[in-house]
Parts: sequence; C-alpha cells; structure tokens
Amino acid sequence: MVIDFGREICGALETAETREWLVTNGIGGFASGTIAGLLNRRYHGLLIAALKPPLQRTLLLAKLEDSVRYGEDSYPLTTNRWSDGTVRPEGYQHIERFYLTGTIPVWRYACGDALLEKRIWMQQGENTTYVQYHLHRSTQPLTLTLKTMINYRDYHGDTSANDWQMDVESVPHGVRVSAFPQAVPFYLLCGGNISLFHDWYYGFDLAAERSRGLRDREDHLHVATFQATLEPGQSLTLVASTEATPNLEGESALRSQQVYEQRLHDRWKIDLQGRLQSPRLKQIESSPPWIRHLISAADQFIVNRPQPNNPNGKTIIAGYPWFSDWGRDTMISLPGLTLATGRTEIARSIIQTFAQSVDQGMLPNRFPDAGELPDYNTADATLWYFVAIYHYYIATDDQDLIEALFPVLADIIDWHCRGTRFGIHLDAADGLLYAGKPGTQLTWMDAKVGDWVVTPRIGKPIEVNALWYNALRILAKFARQIGKPHREYDAMAERTLVRFSRFWNESVGYCYDLLDSPDGDDAALRPNQIFAVSLPESPLSAPQQKAVVDACSRSLLTSYGLRSLDPKHPNYKGQYGGDPVQRDGAYHQGTVWGWLIGPYAIAHYRVYDDAIKAREFLEPMANHLSSHGLGSLSEIFDGDAPMIPNGCFAQAWTVAEVLRAWFEIGN
Repeated sequence: MVIDFGREICGALETAETREWLVTNGIGGFASGTIAGLLNRRYHGLLIAALKPPLQRTLLLAKLEDSVRYGEDSYPLTTNRWSDGTVRPEGYQHIERFYLTGTIPVWRYACGDALLEKRIWMQQGENTTYVQYHLHRSTQPLTLTLKTMINYRDYHGDTSANDWQMDVESVPHGVRVSAFPQAVPFYLLCGGNISLFHDWYYGFDLAAERSRGLRDREDHLHVATFQATLEPGQSLTLVASTEATPNLEGESALRSQQVYEQRLHDRWKIDLQGRLQSPRLKQIESSPPWIRHLISAADQFIVNRPQPNNPNGKTIIAGYPWFSDWGRDTMISLPGLTLATGRTEIARSIIQTFAQSVDQGMLPNRFPDAGELPDYNTADATLWYFVAIYHYYIATDDQDLIEALFPVLADIIDWHCRGTRFGIHLDAADGLLYAGKPGTQLTWMDAKVGDWVVTPRIGKPIEVNALWYNALRILAKFARQIGKPHREYDAMAERTLVRFSRFWNESVGYCYDLLDSPDGDDAALRPNQIFAVSLPESPLSAPQQKAVVDACSRSLLTSYGLRSLDPKHPNYKGQYGGDPVQRDGAYHQGTVWGWLIGPYAIAHYRVYDDAIKAREFLEPMANHLSSHGLGSLSEIFDGDAPMIPNGCFAQAWTVAEVLRAWFEIGN
C-alpha cells in the first residue's frame, strides 16, 4: 500500500487535518475530506454531485457525525472544529490506522478491544456515495450511530442557515430530501433504526478557507439519524444518492469498484504488451508501486462530457477540489492520463469531443460551471491539441482519426495565419506567433485579479512559438501520411525555425521568455523555455538545448517542479498564500508548478541521455503522495524551502506529466 498511516499521523490533529482524501464517480462528482474527519474546506463533503455532468457540482451530504457505543463506553469517530476555535468531538484520537486500497480510503478505529473499519467510495457513473462500516473484531456487540449532515449549495459556495426549511420525508430504508421545490431530490439510505430531524448545526470552522482569505464558517442540517447494532464480522452501509433506487448491497457495490480499479491496471498491462517489446516491457512492468498507483489516480480526472452528437464524449477535470475541465489542462494531461495508462480509446474520445468545440481556429479554454458558452481565451490550448493528437497517433497509428481531423487542424492553422481572437496572429515579418491585448491573459501563466493581469506576456511568448513550430511540423507529417499537400506547412515551419533564433539571448546563455512585448523583449528566466527542448520537435540547436536545461537546473529546479520565476528576479515571490490578490500575485511569480517536473525530466534526458538520472528528478513525488492530496499530486508548491504544497490537492497535469515522463524516458 502506497498510503498507510498509524497513530503518529492520524492521532495528531495538526497532521491528520492537512492530509486529504478523494474519491470520484467518473461524471464530475466527488467526495473529499481529511483523515481526521474534520471539515476545513467548503469543498469537503461525502456527496458533491455533478447534477449536470460533469458540472453543476452541488454539495448534498456534508458529513456524518458517527459514534460508537461499546459496552459501557462511548467513542466519537468524527471530529469538528467550531467557529469559536473549540474542537469537539475529537474522534481522530481513536483512529488506529488509515490507508488507501486503490483509491478507496479506509479508517480503522480502536474502541477498547473492538476494531471498526470504515471505507468510502462512489459508484462509477452515478452521483452515489457509499460509506461502509465493518466490525473487524470485538468481544461483544457494538452500536453504531450515524447523524447525517446535509446541504444543498454550489460547491464553490457556503451556507448560512437563516431558518432554511427543507422537505424531508421517510422512504423505505431512509429519507428523501428536497431542499426547495426546484431542487434535485436526493436520498440517504441505510439499515437499522431511523429517526428524522430538522436541526441546523451552526458554525463549522473552515480553516483552509480562512487561510485563502475567504469566508471560513458554514452551517449544515441534521436530517436523519441511523442506528444499528453490529456483531463481529457484520457490516452497515450508508448510501447517499441522487438515484431513487441505488444499489443498497454494500458488498456488491464495493466489489464493483474494486473490479473497476483492477481493470484499469489490467488494461495498462495489455496495452503495454501490445505496444512494447522486452526488455522495455519488463522495465515498465517493474515500475515502483508509487508509479503504478498513479494509474488509479489518473482515472479520477477522466469524466464524461456528453454532447448531442456524442453521448459518450469524455473530458478531463483539471484539478480537485475546485477546477472544471479546461482545454489547456486537458490537452497537456491527455498523453499521461490516457496513453501512458493504456486507455487509447479514452484519448480518442477526448480528442473528438474537443474537435466539436473548435471555433475561429481556437479550442475552448474553459467550460463554465453554470453551463454558459465556453471561454475562448487562450493562445496555447489549441496548439497543445496538436501535440496531444501527435502522441495519440504515435501510440495507435490511427490514420482514420487523422483523416477525420485534418480539415479541423488545417483550419486552425489558417485562422492563426490570418488572425483570430485577442490579437492572436502570425507575424508576416518573422513567421512567429503574436498574441495578446491589454487586459487579457492568454498563456498558462494566466493569473488575473480584477483588471490586474499579473503576467500579461503580450507579444511572442517562447512556449507558444515552440508549440506553433511543433503544430506546423505535426500537420505537415499528417498531410504526408494521408496524401494531402504538405509543402506549405513545411515551408512555414522552416521559416519559424529560422526566426526562432531571435529567442536566444547570447548575453545570459538562455532564451528570452517573451519577444516584442509593449515593454520590449523580456529576459526574465522562467520555465517556459523548457518546452523548446521537451516538445517532440526542438527549434533550438543541441548546445542551446543543453544551456536551457542547465539554466533551469541552476535557478528553477526544485524537488517538486520548476519555479515560475528566477529567485533573483525582483518580482520573485517565494511563498504562496494569503487572500486572492496575494495568492494570484505569487501564482506565476516564483511558485513551483508540479507539472513542469515532467517536461524538465524529459528535456534533461534528451540532453544528457541518462534515463536513470532523469527519472531521479521524478522520485521525490513518491514521498509527496503521502501529504496534501493522499495518493495524488498537488498543483503547486512554495518556491522557497521546504516547498509546502498548495493549490489543488489533486492536479491532472501534475499526475499526467509525471506518468508520461516516467514511461517516455528511456523509450
């Protein structure tokens, strides 16, 4: 087991409340919380349902106030911190062990000589959460009490009760809840005795939100209490669902999830056997447990996005607990989450899903939570699309898809040549791509607070032009493969290659980050130039590639990724935190990004041709799996030691790029 803690972690609130677990359902819904059982984020809850998959995520079941009566003694299992600072009850003190089996979190509570086990998982394809209790051992019966705390709000929000009256009615095995007449009803179902209530609990303290400068308290409604007595070896399962008739058989539901996760690994092995030969196959199959665990973690980001003409469409959630699906993140993540895990059919579906949303030569950057029209405000997501398709084609040799997509890809290039939104256009003077207008943020360094764009990067960003060069080379290759005219794309690529030399800054020995901005050329050392080495086609000479890797190694490399800005730069911010203005002001001004460790390791391997050393740069992530988001990898880290993790506790492109780099290096 990759994640396995005893009392040294579980029994100390300061550590147990900072380690967060996650389970998902494949349609955008999820459940998350802390080892301690303490709510400290607005995004913690046992059922956060995607009411319009994969979005409209809504908190329904916030938590269970669970407790045990064993003999003459009572044992709380839950933990709460209240708005006055008190911690009551302190159920974390009874956690003897916490571990993950696959992605399923499991707690073991020691209550005298009794050992009670709890696990949580979701049904794939449904907004259904299972919380199962199993009496592993005891010398007498144990009585379990579950008080259900519910809500009904957008997962970004918070609730002040204000005498809110919900409709709660008895149904077989439990209760049906209607928060208001237009709300989607949901069900709390369990065996044992049932008592109905309508009591608001006020002032749950959300410490993590306070640290983010946001509202830090919330109210939840107690609507039902379930009570049952267990004999040794018996189980009790509570089911929370938007389905009127979910599967109530806890054991069969658990087996279904276990089989699902096992099949992920089986598919991975089968795919490897079809694509690789020994000894490469043996090398990959002998990957360390933490890498193999990431195959399960990768699946948590892949969700359904049904469309009118593609009901089986797929997409990628950028990060938990607060991101939806983003075009840029999806395309960067696709090779690692799908191809490296042997799920080429998922990759194909995602590629097809996004092809239907291309508009004026641009891929949508974000699908808003409320279902409005997509946002087309990115200069790089569309170009990452070419790279994702290229990786897919290399893995599958799927010429049919290339033929089907070729008109879309050719139209994208055409739009970029003549100009599209936000000033994105090919500069006829040098063959480089220009992007940006005042007040916009079009690259992945996209922090904006009000009207303040922290890193506007208007002009010719280096990674955008490295991607443009790759897009031209990729399309030329595809054109030759399917018998289409290709000379125009080759000629454009050659011109871009020649003029890419403008990015080389001889005086410092690495590349400019940005050319032709309103303030001139930007010589700040940022990690964006690493892509000019790591992408399939490099526009740099071999000595320049080595110099770029060495410069990033000296000033940007950390154990968990690359800093977004050189610490010597006057705008460097070494710590990420505070209110939204402070956080966004540091987001790309020194904060470490975990996903960049993948491109860096690949670039290092290409320059130094040492697979063992290149993989060593990825290995610190093995320890990181045990902190922040358990079994997954974080979005960002402080630029200054000890590089404390922050942002999303489970980030798609971090998991993806570590997986992709691990399997690509040496191949």
